[in-house]
Amino acid sequence: MPENESIDEYVETKIARLGDLKVEGSDEVIPLEIAYETYGTLNNEKSNVILICHALSGDAHAAGLHKLQNPTQDKKLNSVKGWWYSYIGKGKAFNTDKYFIICSNVIGGCMGSTGPKTKNPKTGKPYQSSFPFITIKDMVNAQKRLIDSLGISKLFCIAGGSMGGMQVLQWAVAFPEFSEKCIVLASTSEHSAQQIAFNEVGRQAIISDPNWNNGEYGENVPRTGLALARMYAHITYVSEAFLKERFGRKLATKNILNTDFDVGSYLLDKGESFVDRFDANSYIYVTHALDHFSLGTGSSLTKNLKDVKSEFLVIAYSTDWLYPPYQSREIVKSLQVNMVPVTFCEINSDRGHDSFLIENEKQTDVIKHFLGSKYVR
Repeated sequence: MPENESIDEYVETKIARLGDLKVEGSDEVIPLEIAYETYGTLNNEKSNVILICHALSGDAHAAGLHKLQNPTQDKKLNSVKGWWYSYIGKGKAFNTDKYFIICSNVIGGCMGSTGPKTKNPKTGKPYQSSFPFITIKDMVNAQKRLIDSLGISKLFCIAGGSMGGMQVLQWAVAFPEFSEKCIVLASTSEHSAQQIAFNEVGRQAIISDPNWNNGEYGENVPRTGLALARMYAHITYVSEAFLKERFGRKLATKNILNTDFDVGSYLLDKGESFVDRFDANSYIYVTHALDHFSLGTGSSLTKNLKDVKSEFLVIAYSTDWLYPPYQSREIVKSLQVNMVPVTFCEINSDRGHDSFLIENEKQTDVIKHFLGSKYVR
């Protein structure tokens, strides 16, 4: 067990089986299973619930520790921290001494919720590329079913970064009375042509892999294609300043047939480790959901946000070139036009888009203050 971490921080992922779900824009019905984790204690009034929505490659394990199935001799390597470990826990931004926090894996993913790896009840075989097209709205509808199954009739807050921020916006539009507060970090109301282009390159890398087989692969997964997709995407998650400081033009020790610069070795490692935990079909389905999500911009965004009732906190990051701050400001402007209470904060950070995942004292302070404040209408 890692030093200074108590046994009560170990958590397990639960699976909720919630019947069938009809997906948007289709007559298709899928068996709905949701992988989720909870942290903290639900109060008697069930009024302290915060829903955390994850980004593209995230999962339900947002906080606490998971025990490794194959522990090593080094106790510090015997557990895996949640992807937002720095922000969820006792005394942290999302304080588990005060709030009951839920995080679920999106449908279409590959971390326990219904997705392409799920068995199709009609065939008894995994859906793979026959899985129906899913949207951010489908993801949110599935989350709503989970929340309802837990007997929770209202959320105190919904929070998420990147794709998680899109889910937060969809929640606020689809269920305007359901959450008192919403937090959107490093996100957008719709993808620009450039953002769609980034995802298209990743999808084409996967489709071009010899093992792709139109998405009907078995054990011979399109490993090279998925690794390349992740490598390319990861470049957009970090900033030039971060890469320059960490790697500069340092030469790698690897053979030139692999890579001749340290930054290349870094990207190769990111790609290889991603393939070991993610599914190529899920990558394609979820990035399609990202690209098709649209609440519009300008007047159309203002119109789509007209019925929103939640109080908002929107956070952007100075070096985020995947979801630049101007896109967060568009959301803020449309909320303001609709007289929705909103706080905007642009945080100076040299870590690019991934800034929202990385421990930052200012981000913690802003979130704590927002959660603790009371807006009087």
